[in-house]
Amino acid sequence: MRPLKPFGDRIWICDGPRVRMMTIPFATRMTIVELEAGNLWVHSPLEPTPEVQEAVEALGEVKFIVAPNKIHSLGVGPWKEQYPSADVWVSPRFRERHPSAPVDYVIGADAPQAWGGQIDILCFGGSSFLDEVVFYHNRSGTLILTDLIQRHDPAGESWFWRFVKRTVGVLGLSGGTAKDLLCTFGDLDAARASAEALLRWDFDRVVIAHGMCITEDAYRTVEEAFDWALSTD
Repeated sequence: MRPLKPFGDRIWICDGPRVRMMTIPFATRMTIVELEAGNLWVHSPLEPTPEVQEAVEALGEVKFIVAPNKIHSLGVGPWKEQYPSADVWVSPRFRERHPSAPVDYVIGADAPQAWGGQIDILCFGGSSFLDEVVFYHNRSGTLILTDLIQRHDPAGESWFWRFVKRTVGVLGLSGGTAKDLLCTFGDLDAARASAEALLRWDFDRVVIAHGMCITEDAYRTVEEAFDWALSTD
């Protein structure tokens, strides 16, 4: 099986091994976008393997390594070691958790000029814990999410973790924002403004880092998933 799966025009996904955070198992996923001139943008990198590297290098040159929030650090260092000329871009609070990680730039309110017109960004606000940066790939109409919406595949879970993830609200097609994460959103005005801004993008598919991606009725699915933010007064 090829490690990279096409997800649209000039965008691929790569499924990685399951990892554990606070004992909870998570499926993992990396996204690769080919920008103009054959430059590659690698989002939430997994630990590199020879097979994955070969497939990625066949697409072009790795120019950007992106850590979308302060939790997703797994492959940042190893990918920088393999591709030292690539620029590492990280979320606003990434350095708080990983002070020794290789960082070239911190993502701000505006997309870097090198991505301009190809990948738009949104720093999703309101949480005291999560500093997730959301991305929109214009060419393929793809929204790229990391932890804000999770849809863990029931087929890959034991009965115990199916129960836990269903309780937390992140299992299968009915998944969304985890209930424990919702508790960290003290500024609901900021969360609502972010959700409204995200929904102004014209996307019809969504990459989900943890679980099942969305390829049908994507806009409505995301709108419903963010009802907790949109319905605030």
